[in-house]
Amino acid sequence: MPLPFLTADRDLDPDTRTADSAALAHDEPDHWRRPYRPGPWRVGAAAVFLLLASFVLISALIIAMTGSLPGAAACAVVGAAMITLALRLLRVGVWVSAHGLRQVNLLRTTTEPWSAVASVQTRQQPVRWLGLPRTVQGQALIIERTQGEPLRSLLTDHNGDFLSRPEAFERAADVLEAWAAEYRA
Repeated sequence: MPLPFLTADRDLDPDTRTADSAALAHDEPDHWRRPYRPGPWRVGAAAVFLLLASFVLISALIIAMTGSLPGAAACAVVGAAMITLALRLLRVGVWVSAHGLRQVNLLRTTTEPWSAVASVQTRQQPVRWLGLPRTVQGQALIIERTQGEPLRSLLTDHNGDFLSRPEAFERAADVLEAWAAEYRA
């Protein structure tokens, strides 16, 4: 039984797409949406942070019951920070709408209107493996701006969302290129 609320790219399945369906599967183009599902590495890292946060919050409860409220408050703040980090980690990625393209990083968010985007293309180049300093040869989705230097690589086939999922990377790159082609004009 499919769970449609879990799949961000459910309309892009080749099995469910009809011949007369639009190239872009979106009902409300004004809402920000991620055109792909978060990958297992990203979800796994967030789950580990949430698990650690539960241990820290249990520690805060135990410390509070022993009577040390400042220590319990410190543990509760650390636990809340870990939960916030896990949720932000799940939001990291590329989001699109009719307004533009939004690149969400762990600590900052960059939004470019479609009028500022000159081209969206996939290139073969050295990419970072899971965001670590080690680089490997792979594909990256590059956004060229009309003015200024290009954006940092939006997607790579070796990041936390697409490692060992090359078909998901290709599908996400195609969808982002289609959004750019439709809304840049």
